[in-house]
Amino acid sequence: MAAEEKSRHQEIPIALQLYSVRHECQRDDGRNFPAVVEAVARMGYEGVEFAGYYGWQAPDIRKVLDDNGLRCCGAHVGIDTLLGRELQRSIELHKTLDNRFLIVPGLPEEFRCCADAWADTAKTFNTIADALEPHGMYTGYHNHHIEFQPMEGRVPWDIFFGGTYENVVMQLDIGNAIHGGADCAEILRKYPGRSLTIHIKEYGGGPEAVVGEGEVNWKELVPLIAEAGGTQWYIIEHERDPARAMDDVERCLKNFREILEGS
Repeated sequence: MAAEEKSRHQEIPIALQLYSVRHECQRDDGRNFPAVVEAVARMGYEGVEFAGYYGWQAPDIRKVLDDNGLRCCGAHVGIDTLLGRELQRSIELHKTLDNRFLIVPGLPEEFRCCADAWADTAKTFNTIADALEPHGMYTGYHNHHIEFQPMEGRVPWDIFFGGTYENVVMQLDIGNAIHGGADCAEILRKYPGRSLTIHIKEYGGGPEAVVGEGEVNWKELVPLIAEAGGTQWYIIEHERDPARAMDDVERCLKNFREILEGS
């Protein structure tokens, strides 16, 4: 592999989706949140992605991040926070966090109940993307496994990303996609430049397997993620044993760094 490609892989910062350690963040009615962020920074993560704020307000969250030298690389938000009057409120909140990526992690039934619903949802995301663009922000969608299950002879993932603008982020969750039967390499090639953020999640392996210890062919995917995907942030997510979460996300980071060095 060319030296410049290897450099590209290694230059992309690595963040943690805080959902991975949500139980720790929630302890003491959210008062443990700063301690978790401090620990994540000590592990060597460069950023965090939110999926809830544990009762904290945006200015205080920003201070916790700044105090620990971390950046907000994204947030998982409900579609309702990006519609109507709620959109402007979301823009202001995420400006405070210095967050550019407002990613929807799942949709209510009416947005995905049939092929036509997925097509209409794509148009909705295009409208949101247009509204966010002047602010330097992006919306996007994060998959579970259902998006790859055929519906009326079509694949929802393709209906949606075939109908959205190129600046609607394809936040591919590797583990979830494989669970749904998807070929992640094929998806990255089919939608180049759209995975500005991507979820590094393991699939398979034993119940305690972290990133690098399961069935994902990271050697194949890492070059595609960096080059075809146009990725700006690797975001590690790990959802196995909550009691081991802090140790597990540290192991995920260690293993993924070794994967990058060997790719």
